[in-house]
Amino acid sequence: MGLKSVLCAKIEMKANKDVFHDVFTNKPHHVSAMSPLLVQGFDLLEGDNGTVGSKVCWTYTLDGEKNISKQILEAIDHENKVLTLKEFEGDVTDKYDSFKATLHIKTKDEIDLVSWTLEYERPNENVPELIRLLNFIVGMTKVVDVHHAN
Repeated sequence: MGLKSVLCAKIEMKANKDVFHDVFTNKPHHVSAMSPLLVQGFDLLEGDNGTVGSKVCWTYTLDGEKNISKQILEAIDHENKVLTLKEFEGDVTDKYDSFKATLHIKTKDEIDLVSWTLEYERPNENVPELIRLLNFIVGMTKVVDVHHAN
């Protein structure tokens, strides 16, 4: 039995929250055009963008290393602006027993917040927490936000 972990980050956004949700739900292939230094590619492997059960593949650079993440779109809640992706193959699941990322956009005190929650299981104490990956996701989120705010 592995060690379960949860990491969260909340980022204040300037762009319209509907546009932001739409990008990650229906137009994820645009992310690499907005942040090419971080995300180099997006491929739809199965199904349609924005539909539960669809499978995608991201190519990204983390700390100078090329990485791949194949994910299944596990859940979408358009009303509450929630999107859940579960990695089924890739660099994270090569080292971790499981990995799931949830994007949630909400408004609090008239401020739109992008919230990322990473849930994963480490096989043992020697495998590090996914702090670097969370920082990467925060950086990518800020780049996408700036792209849409301008």
